[in-house]
Amino acid sequence: MSSEKFESLEDDLNRITDELKEIERNLSHQSGEERKNAIRKVERKLEDGNIILQELESEAKLAPVNYRTQMLGRLRHHRSDIEQLARSLKRGTDSGFSGTDNYGFDREERLDSSNRAKLLQGHQSLQRASESILRSHQIAAETDQIGVEIIDELGEQRETLLRARDRLVETDANLGKSRLILKGMARRMMSNKLILLVIILIELAILGGVVYWKFFT
Repeated sequence: MSSEKFESLEDDLNRITDELKEIERNLSHQSGEERKNAIRKVERKLEDGNIILQELESEAKLAPVNYRTQMLGRLRHHRSDIEQLARSLKRGTDSGFSGTDNYGFDREERLDSSNRAKLLQGHQSLQRASESILRSHQIAAETDQIGVEIIDELGEQRETLLRARDRLVETDANLGKSRLILKGMARRMMSNKLILLVIILIELAILGGVVYWKFFT
């Protein structure tokens, strides 16, 4: 079982069940004040059992999925035992006190029962508040996890952008080198053109000199 608290609550509930069975066995042999005390004890034990059943249900609902089904099955078994004992004990108390009010309880006993009911309601409210706080903690933990994942993803995107920027810087540097090479080639081409033009002019001058010397001298 995944929850130590669940197992501890089960042990408490089993003790209550055993005590109720013991009371049931002895109830038919009791009478008068002794029987009234036994009935009061039954009522307290049943209320304690119901409180433990509610705590078991809360623990089962909060358990991991792979344990939850097993825990809920055990909870149904315990609830069935308590309900069966309650019906059996009620039949036993009805048979012995059919003519008395509230199974022989007096005003103080009914007041004590009312106080226990209020205590049970307070316990249930506290249990619901605890479950709400636990759910809030779970939501906060999930939110933190999502935040961590987003930060990790943003970090990866930042690294990708930095690598892209580095590649752009490297490409720009290569383009700068290419521009320098092209400018050098352009200068050499211009120099070659000038040299070729000078050679052509020299050849024309020589040709003109030869023509002048041959025909005009």
